[in-house]
Amino acid sequence: MTEVELVAAALAAGASAGLTDTARGAVHDLYTGLRDAVRRRLDPDGVADARVLDAPDADLEVWRSRLVGVLTGSGVEQDRAVMAGARALLAETGQDGRFTVYAPDSKGMQNGNNNTQHNTFN
Repeated sequence: MTEVELVAAALAAGASAGLTDTARGAVHDLYTGLRDAVRRRLDPDGVADARVLDAPDADLEVWRSRLVGVLTGSGVEQDRAVMAGARALLAETGQDGRFTVYAPDSKGMQNGNNNTQHNTFN
């Protein structure tokens, strides 16, 4: 996942969490802070691209794709506050890129992103 995709994923996760009544406190605050930081990055001179932040689609994956398109080339990946906010929001929503694999009958399975892992099969 690129940094731009990470920011888009965080915004989508925050918007999705905001659709439930349980999303109060930290998630709401992190989402609002990230959205505002991205808006400042996209809209320093009143450019229309920042409007995408105001209108999450009913289909969050479509909106996330639109975000990636708008964010690409905007320099959000160079903004430390944006990146820190995106990582914090993803961690708070439990969507920080970690995953759980349930494969009870698997044989010879390898997962993870550690390039030094070696398996020996006998």
